[in-house]
Amino acid sequence: MAALVRSPIDLQALREIAPRDGALCLFVGVVRDHHQGRAVAGLEYEAYEDMALPLLLRIEEEAARRWPETTVRVVHRLGALTIGEASVAVAASSPHRAEAFAACQWAIDTLKATVPIWKKEHGPDGASWMEGPGTCTPDPGAFRHDP
Repeated sequence: MAALVRSPIDLQALREIAPRDGALCLFVGVVRDHHQGRAVAGLEYEAYEDMALPLLLRIEEEAARRWPETTVRVVHRLGALTIGEASVAVAASSPHRAEAFAACQWAIDTLKATVPIWKKEHGPDGASWMEGPGTCTPDPGAFRHDP
């Protein structure tokens, strides 16, 4: 399901799980009104889409290898967002909660560390680009290199 979208993220669709699943971990990153002591009026996200979407798919595939009974779905919003809107969502469903929590956290951390998506914050002092790949410490084995 990996997706880059320009309209609001469908959080209800991410809540759909298989009948075998007893756990759903849903992480939703939401635009807040501040960052590092500065007021934020809104955000703008851009991505190198030809690279970002395949990396989101790889995150989902690697999560399936690491947690075989777990399904991970990743969606990231692009374009202009206002305070309170969802900018990124990761859903991990599994028969058990431990795997769902682990897969969800791994997926969002890996996304933040490896996927070429950049955030521009707009505030009273103007606008500035805030982050992109490498601003979060990745798992050294984020993606396996199987022969």
